[in-house]
Amino acid sequence: MKIQLSDHFTYKKLIRFVFPTIVMMIFTSIYGVVDGLFVSNFVGKTPFAALNLVMPFVMILGGMGFMIGTGGSALVAMELGCGRKEQACQTFTILIIFTVILGVLLSVLGMLAIRPVSRFLGATDAMMEDCVVYGRTVIAFTGAFMLQNVFQSFLAAAEKPKLGLTVTVIAGLCNGMLDAVFIAGFRWGLAGAALATGIGQCVGGLLPLLYFLRPNSSLLCLTKTRFRLKPVIKACANGSSEVMSSVSSSTVSMLYNFQLLRLIGEAGVSAYGVLMYVQFIFIAISIGYSIGSGPIISYHYGAGNHAELKNMLRKSALLMFGSGVLLTGLAVILSAPLAKIFVGYDADLYRLTTHAFHLFASSFLLAGFNLFASGFFTALNNGKISAAISFLRALVFQAASVIILPVFLGVDGIWLAITVAEICACIISVGFLAAKKNTYHY
Repeated sequence: MKIQLSDHFTYKKLIRFVFPTIVMMIFTSIYGVVDGLFVSNFVGKTPFAALNLVMPFVMILGGMGFMIGTGGSALVAMELGCGRKEQACQTFTILIIFTVILGVLLSVLGMLAIRPVSRFLGATDAMMEDCVVYGRTVIAFTGAFMLQNVFQSFLAAAEKPKLGLTVTVIAGLCNGMLDAVFIAGFRWGLAGAALATGIGQCVGGLLPLLYFLRPNSSLLCLTKTRFRLKPVIKACANGSSEVMSSVSSSTVSMLYNFQLLRLIGEAGVSAYGVLMYVQFIFIAISIGYSIGSGPIISYHYGAGNHAELKNMLRKSALLMFGSGVLLTGLAVILSAPLAKIFVGYDADLYRLTTHAFHLFASSFLLAGFNLFASGFFTALNNGKISAAISFLRALVFQAASVIILPVFLGVDGIWLAITVAEICACIISVGFLAAKKNTYHY
């Protein structure tokens, strides 16, 4: 039976609806993981460190798509909840046009800026050319990457999460197979890794575009409309928490790399890169849940269904805390095997990465709830609170922790910094939810 946004959601129905989006986000995260796996094992430790060094800048550019997608899908789903389907389709069309234009602009600017940015991030002379080659190649596909991120949100709002999953699986398989061909087969190194990722992003971004350009059975379609800035501004303001999270996380990653280069050199950057790849996958579960459940929350907010808002908040909080316990346990159990897959060729790096994993794992306990809390306010079209949670969690608390803790704990303070940040962010998230309970009646 088809699940609609207007339904009452039991645990079973909620999990069925968000599951495709969760898997979709996991496959999206696997793009970078597969790149790192092949580069680390077939190209070498220094190119692997170079990839990790420029990745935060690449993610900032692509994160603009998350901003438009999450903020825009909340706006569109609310309009659907109010019964304004034609206006919802027009808003959807305007946001897709804006994404394409912004994507082209950011590609050009990013390719021009990659060398000075790499130098700013601390690239050594040995790493510089690798940073430039990977960065310029993958940044050329920024428009497709942004479209893919945008459609991940809108396919859930269009009641087509399974279609989003199918497209992302195809894109992920394409990326993985091309990594094997370009890196292991043709020996194209970092350029091959970037090209494989870019082609996969084209598949993930362009297939949904073709679907919405044609008559379809979803709630949304691309239609003729006059371009207006108002919905763009609303969507960007509402989704600012997502780009804030992306920019903040990328900025903090740069700070981590600075600290690690200072304390233990390139090996620290490589170890941190492995942690980030695993975090991409684990956090993708929580991000996927927030993206999948967001349109449901927005729809019922637009429809004035307060009972369903309360239902969604209660069930989501329990699911996020439960998944946090599970993911923390998995991270501890899998720390050694995962470290061996990435850096098993270097005994010292393997030991460093495994130790870092054990300390880093506790951050997953609260990360899911904090991500959902931010996404919950985005779905309610309250971009200010959503952005505040993301800004404090991803930038302020982490930056402070990664600067202060190493003074007392050495390198271990770097690995524990994110856990301290998540604890502080949880306190803030609970405070905002309690403060706004009477405003939104959840």
